[in-house]
Amino acid sequence: MLNQLLKKLIRTETHSGRNTMAMTGLFVAMLLILSAVQIQSNYQQILYNKTSQDSIADFLVINKTITDQNVGDATLSDTEINDLKQQSFVEKIGRLTPSRFRVGVQSVSKQIPFYSDFFFESVPNEFLDVNTPDWKWDETSNFIPMIIPNMFLDMYNFGFAQSQHLPQLSQDLIKNLPVQIDIQTQNGIVNYYGKVVGFSDRISSVLVPQTFMDWANNKFGTNVNQQPSRVIIQTKDASSPQLTEYLAKHHLSTNPEKTRFEKYRGVINIVVITSWVMGGLMLLFALLIFTLFIQLTIASSKEEIILLITLGTSPIQLQRFLRKQYLPTSIIVIIVAICIVSIVQFALQKVLVAQNIFVQSFLSVYTIGAAVIVLFILTVVNNRTIMRYIQYDD
Repeated sequence: MLNQLLKKLIRTETHSGRNTMAMTGLFVAMLLILSAVQIQSNYQQILYNKTSQDSIADFLVINKTITDQNVGDATLSDTEINDLKQQSFVEKIGRLTPSRFRVGVQSVSKQIPFYSDFFFESVPNEFLDVNTPDWKWDETSNFIPMIIPNMFLDMYNFGFAQSQHLPQLSQDLIKNLPVQIDIQTQNGIVNYYGKVVGFSDRISSVLVPQTFMDWANNKFGTNVNQQPSRVIIQTKDASSPQLTEYLAKHHLSTNPEKTRFEKYRGVINIVVITSWVMGGLMLLFALLIFTLFIQLTIASSKEEIILLITLGTSPIQLQRFLRKQYLPTSIIVIIVAICIVSIVQFALQKVLVAQNIFVQSFLSVYTIGAAVIVLFILTVVNNRTIMRYIQYDD
């Protein structure tokens, strides 16, 4: 009964245009703020999510940049490797051990004849992206296991095979195709059999087990220089500005495709900052309109409010009534904004998963938390405004 009387006496509809303007400003502000928080959350998840199939973002093969000054001397010294190891962006570091002997590989099949000079490298097992029980070797082994880059197979299938009228090969067929490995020594050529046991997207060279490499270099090696020319590092963030700055400063390089997120970081930061600034300005605009709207509502109903207080209505009842006029609408606006951002996030997740980039299909807790914080700020500002002017009229 009292609420119906208050609705008739306190005319909140008189300035409905300003109320609509305030709600529109609040809605736009919420979209911008929630989008900024969710974009940042998605970006962090892409970088650090362990389920992401973009594993090359965590492992980088690093070598010296070849210049006219260091041609023929591009190896990495122990001092350089240890300095790199001490950097905050490096979690693990491993040396790529090159073969110090000449190697030739040829097919044992007449249907797919080929011969090529090759080179081998080895790397500690913890840096491999292939897990197979065949990855082991000792002097009694029947074959030398090899891991080759996927791009080698692509180059053969879509380049060499077509130009030479040779059959294209699948991964399974390659794994079942033995090859002859010819190692040139001072006493002639020593023959071994090799077998491809896996394909790597991480290291762009033909890998053999470390045990074979150490044994073969000791037995057949002709180069006394045992320093590596390449190392592999594991890093939490391949797009770290500190990493790219360090590489440039020390004249080191890696595959730029693997640090491509560093290019996106600046763009994303600009988008996030712009969304935050615009969202903050829109929120301030909405709060200002709300405050003015409450003041105008109270001012236009000043005589009615004085009459109600004279008749015994407490200021607390009036304050509670006015809160109910604004809080539910504000909650609805914020919920609608959350729903819209949720729909966009769900659609974005479907698009990204097709690119092997994984983010959550639902909003992050930080986005929901941002909405709660904005609602809290809005409630506090409105409550203080109502209490101030109702007490004044009292």
